[in-house]
Amino acid sequence: MGLKVEVAVAQLNKHNEELCGDYVETVENSGTIVVLSDGLGSGVKAHILSSLTAKMTAAMLKGGIELAEVLDAIAKTLPVCEVRHLAYSTFTILRVADDNSAYLAEYDNPPAFIGRGGELMKVERKKRLYGGREIRESFFHIQDGDWIVLVSDGVVHAGIGGVWNLGWGWERIADYLKRVAPYEEDAFCLARELKDTVERLYAGHPGDDATIVAIKARVPRVLTVLVGPPVNRKDDPVVVRKLMEGPGKKAVCGGTTSIMVARELGKSVEVNLASLHSSSPPTGRIEGIDLVAEGILTLTKAMENLQGGRPSRRDFKYRSDGPGRLTDMLLEADEIHFLVGRAINPAHQSPDLPISLALKQKVVEDLCRLLTSYGKKVTVQFF
Repeated sequence: MGLKVEVAVAQLNKHNEELCGDYVETVENSGTIVVLSDGLGSGVKAHILSSLTAKMTAAMLKGGIELAEVLDAIAKTLPVCEVRHLAYSTFTILRVADDNSAYLAEYDNPPAFIGRGGELMKVERKKRLYGGREIRESFFHIQDGDWIVLVSDGVVHAGIGGVWNLGWGWERIADYLKRVAPYEEDAFCLARELKDTVERLYAGHPGDDATIVAIKARVPRVLTVLVGPPVNRKDDPVVVRKLMEGPGKKAVCGGTTSIMVARELGKSVEVNLASLHSSSPPTGRIEGIDLVAEGILTLTKAMENLQGGRPSRRDFKYRSDGPGRLTDMLLEADEIHFLVGRAINPAHQSPDLPISLALKQKVVEDLCRLLTSYGKKVTVQFF
């Protein structure tokens, strides 16, 4: 079974620079391709060089051009500074195929950190010439729980002249990641944790562009969300069966919906008064269901929690209210299946309610678009 390869990017611009001189391009094509490029210097020129390198590399690989040809073309294309004899743009390419095999190519970037649990994996790097440039290549396989971190020079040099005379350094970063990476919830939390540490080492004034690409491999997490009962009551058993037969976690949104699920399962609904919140009704409990919550209000508030950029699961992991718990489940899941009943709830037809609450289908569709933009695989089925 192919693993979910979650990719998260966190960046810091050099102090007083509006553009980052590093660039990351990620594409899905029979697996996952990640390209990190670091432009020489900083500012506009570095940004243009790094973005061209990353975009061109990713586009050629996605287009099916052989890797050797891509590397040869990139190596021949990149100019070299005549004064410092450095490439104007360096790069790291990571490709993870659907069979969990991985290929890593590194050109003048810091070596990638490849970990399994709390240890770094011993991955052999072989040097090979492409277009006259020496590139380090690695071939390996990933497993559930493995992590990979790609960084630009700005991360390795963090704290130079301050906390660390010679910068944070690759070895210190490796020790740090061995302690932190296995325990972070996901790639996004890991990337942000590392970014925050780098910013502290720079005392809030980065001396160079700093980019972190965190990658975590795992068995895909699946969530099925049932929203509202179907139009035809004869479909009740079908919908509940689909909910229960699906893998992973299960959430039921709606009072009438939860009563329907309990009836079909021969269970009872218990109200959890401890979860009562000033802005949302209490959640419930049904044996075999991970979350039982109010319907459209919960969905609307969960969508509000997710808007304005992907939040961290840390903000919702220990919430007891329905919207908070649903937000955490949506952030945790890689694949989300919505089962949406079209039955109209008379309570939502009051002219005193906000328009958004009366438009269940629209809220679900908007939520699906938002989750898709965060890299989630989302499906919707109406009844």
